[in-house]
Amino acid sequence: MINRYSSRKEKLDESFLNKKLKNAKSYDRIAGYFRSSILELSGEDLENIEGKVRVICNSDLNIEDVKTAIAAQNAMRKDWCSNNPEEEYKNIPKKLVKLYNLLKSKKLEIRVMPNEAFGLIHGKAGVITFKDDTKTSFIGSINESYSAFKINYEMIWEDDSDEAVKWVQDEFNSLWNSKYAVPLCDFIIEDIKRISSRERIDKIDDWKKECNPAEVVVESSVYRKELGLWNHQKYFVNLAFNEHKKSYGARYILADMVGLGKTVQLALSAQLMALYGNKPVLVIAPKTLIWQWQEEINSLLDMPSAVWDGKDWIDENGIKHVSSDISCIKKCPRRVGIISQGLITSNSPITEKLLEIEYECIIVDECHRARRKNLSQNKMDQKADPNNLMKFLLQISRNTKSMLLATATPVQLYPIEAYDLMSILAQKNDSVLGSVLSQWRTYPDKGLDLVMGKEVLKRQSEIFEWVRDPFPPSSEDRNFERIRRSVELKDDKFILKHSDKDKLRKPDLSRLERLIQGDYIQNYNPYIRHIVRRTRDYLETTINPETNEPYLKSVKVKLFGENKKEAIVLPVYLQEAYNYAEQFCELLKKRVKGGGFFKTLLLKRLGSTMIAGKNTAKKLLADVNGLLDDSSEDEELESSNEVLSEFKDLSPEEIQCLNNLVYMLDENIDNDPKYNLVYKLLVEDKWLRRGCIIFSQYYDSAYWVAENLSKDLGKVKIGIYAGGDKSGIFTNGVYERCSKENIKKMVKNKEIKVLVGTDAASEGLNLQTLGSLINLDLPWNPTRLEQRKGRIQRIGQVYDEVYIYNMRYKDSVEDKVHHILSERLENIHNLFGQIPDILQDVWIDVALNDIEKAKERIDSVPKKHPFDLRYQTCVGEIDWESCSKVLDVDEKRKYLMNGWEAKK
Repeated sequence: MINRYSSRKEKLDESFLNKKLKNAKSYDRIAGYFRSSILELSGEDLENIEGKVRVICNSDLNIEDVKTAIAAQNAMRKDWCSNNPEEEYKNIPKKLVKLYNLLKSKKLEIRVMPNEAFGLIHGKAGVITFKDDTKTSFIGSINESYSAFKINYEMIWEDDSDEAVKWVQDEFNSLWNSKYAVPLCDFIIEDIKRISSRERIDKIDDWKKECNPAEVVVESSVYRKELGLWNHQKYFVNLAFNEHKKSYGARYILADMVGLGKTVQLALSAQLMALYGNKPVLVIAPKTLIWQWQEEINSLLDMPSAVWDGKDWIDENGIKHVSSDISCIKKCPRRVGIISQGLITSNSPITEKLLEIEYECIIVDECHRARRKNLSQNKMDQKADPNNLMKFLLQISRNTKSMLLATATPVQLYPIEAYDLMSILAQKNDSVLGSVLSQWRTYPDKGLDLVMGKEVLKRQSEIFEWVRDPFPPSSEDRNFERIRRSVELKDDKFILKHSDKDKLRKPDLSRLERLIQGDYIQNYNPYIRHIVRRTRDYLETTINPETNEPYLKSVKVKLFGENKKEAIVLPVYLQEAYNYAEQFCELLKKRVKGGGFFKTLLLKRLGSTMIAGKNTAKKLLADVNGLLDDSSEDEELESSNEVLSEFKDLSPEEIQCLNNLVYMLDENIDNDPKYNLVYKLLVEDKWLRRGCIIFSQYYDSAYWVAENLSKDLGKVKIGIYAGGDKSGIFTNGVYERCSKENIKKMVKNKEIKVLVGTDAASEGLNLQTLGSLINLDLPWNPTRLEQRKGRIQRIGQVYDEVYIYNMRYKDSVEDKVHHILSERLENIHNLFGQIPDILQDVWIDVALNDIEKAKERIDSVPKKHPFDLRYQTCVGEIDWESCSKVLDVDEKRKYLMNGWEAKK
């Protein structure tokens, strides 16, 4: 029988669906858009259905999103959050509870399809099976939104004939069983429950009553636009913030390996501290990272900030707050201020002004650059002679409640480097290394030997001296809590006096003696307490007992370009150009004192691409100061005026070398063998299908490669991701400027499958949707190579294995260094988690043809890691995702918009 229904004549929700479903045994539904469909299902009478309710919906996912389970889950989560469901559904909590219960009980099953699989599902239909096993089918213009049944004009056609039921059922089955149909992700199901009991906290003071971090972060962009935080990240934030709430503050070195998200951990910790207190937050980062810091904390954590550009403060909107003099650095217009390490290393007078301020928290990124000048194996027992950065940090550490240092390599070569970083943290109070008379401070070498197991204490009285100052906090072990309580040692005190030992009751004295006699030094020393380091290998291989899965999904790396045969052979013209560059380098070596980096500058840039080499040679011939305006990643250019001045008066021989080099490159500029290999990898080897990021140190190289790829690949969009306002998109060889934020969105949505980026823009760039990486050049700073890899080998990567190709010209500086390092490169990497920065000098040695000195540097790297910590337990399980109380985003931002008070 055929029945026809019209909203003009009757209420469709009452006269049709609910009435039919009351006697239903099962229900198969072809619905519309999943975000609206699943909510309206809670309005249908589904509880009384005996069997399953199956619903197929469509979404904004694309076909590539559903090729892997992880990609599908991630894409669906972002699609759900993009509609701001916490606001859209805030007035229907009862419906949400009903829907959650249906989904959680598996009575309701939902699958979602990409729109492009079969097109947008306009044909709404369903099959209802009744308790007597009879069936009916329906089709119509009905949508699942509230307005469809209550407001809009809608029509339904019901047909219970066998052929009609079979037809609709076949259509449903073809969609339900499609390889593109994926189950509704768990995040959405749990988020429905969270939103159903959501409460908004309108005032900062109300949040401070409990200070729950989850209430600040759960609806921030890192959770609603990205994929949230992982357990190891939440662990550190929780640890740091809980310590900050204590009178002595948080003092930690975050030493996670590259790619494990240090920046967001530090930034969220700082945000919580800023909201908890009322003093300034200062971020000190390398010059190349200051703008990335500002962009990332604003886009991920909704946290405004200002960057000091050397003259003025620039806020997150790009607005310049004009300064009258250097004292204006004390008047940062935002709670969070970001400055370059270069200001400190160059001994700028501004540093004195910074020392006049009291801070809530100070963060130092790439803190291993703060080191002693007298660093060598035979000077370990000498008092530290700090460089400018270390000297400044030792001073400013006294002016802040909390201090967080970050580096992937707390030890570059020598264990004393870890002590130096710890000593920076220790300036404020006794919680880190104890009092100024503690054994840890008085005998740092011996302390390190004890931690490394090179030395063992035997006499109990001697062990007690190392245990009592600093005495561990109560939170570290129950035995410490009992001992502290027994001698009335407050939580903010860290020195157990000799007289306190006599006060201990016999059971507590026995506890202390057992701790001393055991492996106390290895398990409870200050280094373990204040250095938090997690490795990718540990997180990928250790099972989380809560989920029975690894803490982190493994992402393997397949390397290309590593063997001798894969080095790119230089054609005759390029070999001649390279010879001229080497001659120029040799001439400078004889004439210019010092400045090894600058003497090798031309070789370095020619090793990137022909275009970078040619442009550099032209700048040297025209105006050497043009190099300072270059968009390169050479931080050494930051304080280079003195050395560059020696390049102004080039000798006739040097000028001839440069002219010859430019001529050879001009004649053959369209035939760079590196570009030819890039094209082959993308097209013939099909890396384009996986998506690819191409990295270069220089904007010249990036722009030239992107432009040529755009011409050769036709309609394929090629993105350029660079510093400042130099980001854009090439289409058919035509360049159009585009913001970095829009480029990132286009990469996520797979509108851009080839991205060419510079190192200055790479920090914080998450490219989980791209499955391959080409290093157009090999940075002489080894950390950069790790940071590049970290862009794709990171949390949320959709591929189980990523491809990386390292390009180098045969017989170039990079090739020679690669050969020297090849036997030990893997060992060095395994020892330190990444290659130490100090090895960048090896490149300069080779470029200056000092091979023996290069080998000597490499041989100075120890064959065994000198300072390995037991960091593995620093993960934990912390539930922030289910938090239903949320600090109002406008209130949070308003509080963080308050600037610094220019007083101490």
